[in-house]
Amino acid sequence: MSSLRIARERAAGGVMFVMTALSLLLVIVMGLGLYLKAAPIFEEHSLWDLLSASEWKPFKNKFGFFPFIMGTVWVTGIALALALPLSLLTAVFLTEYARSWVKRWVYPALDILAALPSVIYGVWGTLLVVPWVSDRLAPHFVKFSSGYTVLTGGIVLSVMILPLLVSLFVELFDTVPQELRDSSKALGSTRWQTAKRVVLRKSLPGIFAAVVLAVSRALGETIAVLMVCGNLPEVPRSLLDACYPIPALIANNYGEMLSLPLYEAALMFAALILFIVVLVFNLASRMILYRIKRVNA
Repeated sequence: MSSLRIARERAAGGVMFVMTALSLLLVIVMGLGLYLKAAPIFEEHSLWDLLSASEWKPFKNKFGFFPFIMGTVWVTGIALALALPLSLLTAVFLTEYARSWVKRWVYPALDILAALPSVIYGVWGTLLVVPWVSDRLAPHFVKFSSGYTVLTGGIVLSVMILPLLVSLFVELFDTVPQELRDSSKALGSTRWQTAKRVVLRKSLPGIFAAVVLAVSRALGETIAVLMVCGNLPEVPRSLLDACYPIPALIANNYGEMLSLPLYEAALMFAALILFIVVLVFNLASRMILYRIKRVNA
């Protein structure tokens, strides 16, 4: 009987090892496939020229990705700057202050918001956020703005990742032992002091991992950003300028690439940029997370 159990344990371990290896192999195959499809563009343009040039004229064989890279960075950075503090405070309120009836209403609402298709957020941004930026906010700073700006994209994207961050943070805070909270309050700490010095500090590695997950999603978001950013291939100089993130570039032009082989290679290179950025970002975050855990251990 014991030998049968040992055999089952070994078989289960072997199956899990194979599944893990296949997962890693899939990532390698995806990266290699994107590189092979993008390879033709490297025969005519250097990597530095592609990444640093700002002129995008495919029919003249000019492929400058710098405006698209900066557009992606701007929109993602604004979304994170807006969503992170709001989601942290919301999660602290739900776990440390809110009554049970509030949680019964808020948690299902968060699940519904997280499950909405991105096109819904894009339509909401087009109908509400774009006119607000154009008519209410922009006139205080510039003479004219269409409303399709970096700021609009950041706002819409922040609303998209907000339910995800709040849900992850609530789960993290719920894992903090109640004994730690009680000990802190017994020493005279207030609820906010307990949340700041005990709950947040204890959850720091998980918070970092949740932020990485949200940023990874934000980097690859397409439809909602495409609908509200203006899609102008220029480097944004302010929050009220239009931009053209990389996912929107791929989604907008994928159908036109068949007429120009080099155009297809350029779009595959754009996808490769996103793939590498997300991969490197996640690997770096894992290293930082490992060091945080060692310090807090």
